[in-house]
Amino acid sequence: MTLPAAAWRERVEFERRLVHASGTLYPVPYLLGWISWETTGRLMILSVAVAGLLEALRLSGSAGPLDPLYDALVRDYEADGVAGYALYQVGMAAAALAFAPVFAVPAMWMLSVGDPISGGLGENAATEPKRLSVVAAMVFVCFGIAVPYAIPEFGPDPGVIVALAGAIPAAIADGLPPLIYGVAVDDNLTIPPAAAGGMFLAAALIA
Repeated sequence: MTLPAAAWRERVEFERRLVHASGTLYPVPYLLGWISWETTGRLMILSVAVAGLLEALRLSGSAGPLDPLYDALVRDYEADGVAGYALYQVGMAAAALAFAPVFAVPAMWMLSVGDPISGGLGENAATEPKRLSVVAAMVFVCFGIAVPYAIPEFGPDPGVIVALAGAIPAAIADGLPPLIYGVAVDDNLTIPPAAAGGMFLAAALIA
């Protein structure tokens, strides 16, 4: 049975958010002590390579049996360009490779957890800013993600500052994406490095 357009879109967005949230597992083997952070970075490079290959197949029309999956999970405006899931891998890998775990792990979770929550609250188009209330909710969620890492590492007051320094750039990247030639820079690409970079700079300034 074919779903009405609105019901189909709602199902697709729910499935996309489930896939999005699955990235929360990326740093878990490191946190459990199973692998080193360096190995985590190498695995993230592998994920970027796999995503690049899949995108090359999709954009060339050679995806074959994967076409139904792409039809369900790739948004209309991504059809002729690099899809968000591939940029997601790049953003995650950038944080993992460029920053220490205390900055990178919460930044990665700001994307995998915070972004789906923000997406569920907002109804804006890709090139439109999100409502201020949604941006504020994203700051709150990302702050809550960062605090358990920042306070044990830097102490109560500096830890709060470091957490905010990650949460605010993440929310800006999510809710107020810059436009390049009228195209919004995908927040899957920008949230992790922006958040990790903000925390790193704050920690360097208050150390």
